[in-house]
Amino acid sequence: MSTKQDSLLRFRLKRNLERLAAREGRGTELVSLYVPPGRQVSEVVAMLNNEYGTATNIKSNTTRKNVQDAITRVTQRMKMFKTVPENGLVLFCGAIPQNGPGSEKIELYIISPPEPIQIYLYRCDARFHTEHLAEFLKEKETYGIIVLDSAQATFATARGKHLDIIKQVTSGIPGKFRAGGQSAKRFVRMRQAKVHEFFTRIGEYGNEIFLPIENLKGILLGGPGPTKEEFEKGNFLHYTLKDKMLATIDTSYTDEHGVEEVIEGSKEILQKLRYFEEKKIVQKFLREIGQDTGLATYGEAEVRKYLNNGIVDTLLLSEDLDSILVTVKCGSCEYTKNETMKMHKIAEFEQNTNGSACPKCTVPTLAVVETKELIDDLAETAEIIGTNIEIISADTEEGQMLKKSFGGVAAILRYKAAV
Repeated sequence: MSTKQDSLLRFRLKRNLERLAAREGRGTELVSLYVPPGRQVSEVVAMLNNEYGTATNIKSNTTRKNVQDAITRVTQRMKMFKTVPENGLVLFCGAIPQNGPGSEKIELYIISPPEPIQIYLYRCDARFHTEHLAEFLKEKETYGIIVLDSAQATFATARGKHLDIIKQVTSGIPGKFRAGGQSAKRFVRMRQAKVHEFFTRIGEYGNEIFLPIENLKGILLGGPGPTKEEFEKGNFLHYTLKDKMLATIDTSYTDEHGVEEVIEGSKEILQKLRYFEEKKIVQKFLREIGQDTGLATYGEAEVRKYLNNGIVDTLLLSEDLDSILVTVKCGSCEYTKNETMKMHKIAEFEQNTNGSACPKCTVPTLAVVETKELIDDLAETAEIIGTNIEIISADTEEGQMLKKSFGGVAAILRYKAAV
């Protein structure tokens, strides 16, 4: 993946796979084809021709026709490639019901994988097989987090932009001090034994939680005072986890807030972790807004203006942005209008607009000619002018703020625009 537009590529792939997964056919009429790099186009076409012949054995006339039509469309598209692209090629095609039985329409989808695919697969099924592409969306690097003191421990994992609290346990150990001569020494010994037992229990939970994680990058240990160092020195964790210990971080808390403190205190280690990247990006935007530097703006109209002027350094778009840019044109004159609205309002808007009078020439020939997701429209403009694009999830507090407080569209500028 391109590092510059990594989040945009991931977003587009995720959205495409979600839509493909929602497609269902009648019987086994949907074709999935994965072609890895290095395969000869002629070899793939020959295989498809063979599958077309095999489909003649399908008893149902409708199913047979739909399968053969899908294979024909895929074959035609494959012939348009002289060679298979460097990352391979994935095609999905089939008869998709549009409005109940009998309304099927052949739909073809072509996806360029973000990384080279290894699998060569042809499958005809009632669904599209997207699971092999979905592997690219899995975050490969995971960090384990333990925050502890003698009273409590919290276990968490940080993977990409996801921070998950896995488990919290308490020790039941009494406080450190108790008055009284000999009994005080006995109390200290008993307390030390209980702390050791608690550390042993923490180690067992840590082994249970972190050992099964295939792509565990490392362990971060946090907590107030010297307790975390005492735990680290002991052999409470499995030796493979001890070898992955990356850092100990001082925190004020041992709950979810302590986990957040570990994240904040591990910036250098986690600098490539998407969870932290998103927080850092939005925090930079918030800082520019809060200090009124003139280097940040938000809202579709303002952001679009600065994009068109070429002074946007980074475009921030909420992953949950559900706005659609609708283009209305008059069939009798050059009148054109763009309007942004929520997805659920489009059908009613089209019904009220199509065939209505043009405000310029008064002829009733207005029509909705195009609908495009706002996130795509803004991202395409940004790509043309070389602007960085960051698709921000709502998984962090900052991501929620971008969506709810700033409408999901914001920008950090290259320089302060002239008033």
